Amino acid sequence: MKVQRGFTLIELMVTLVIVAILASIAIPSYREYVLRGNRRAAQAAMMELATRQHQFFAANREFADETVPAFALPPEIADKYTLDIDLDAGPPPAFTIELAPKSGSPMDGDVTLTLNSDGVKTPAGKW
Repeated sequence: MKVQRGFTLIELMVTLVIVAILASIAIPSYREYVLRGNRRAAQAAMMELATRQHQFFAANREFADETVPAFALPPEIADKYTLDIDLDAGPPPAFTIELAPKSGSPMDGDVTLTLNSDGVKTPAGKW
């Protein structure tokens, strides 16, 4: 009797096809998971910035823009998003916080998130 050693080419090709199918399903799912995680971190930072804005307003009778050091984004979010705070002198005074994804970052191609002083969040489907 002859002892069989190793794998046949057909067995290796079937295994390769199965791995390719699994990878084609898993990789896009993983990317979407990472995208949603980064978006949630950005949304949490926006909510914190809005809270700081209201505290700043209570102390200074005006809202702050992004040049105030206390309103800088954490580095892990600043690497992926660009912060813009638009101020409206009013009356009543208001602000809009906008986080736009940086091109070339993992968030490139995602939506721009906005939050205003009234608590309106856009786009509604991404919050």
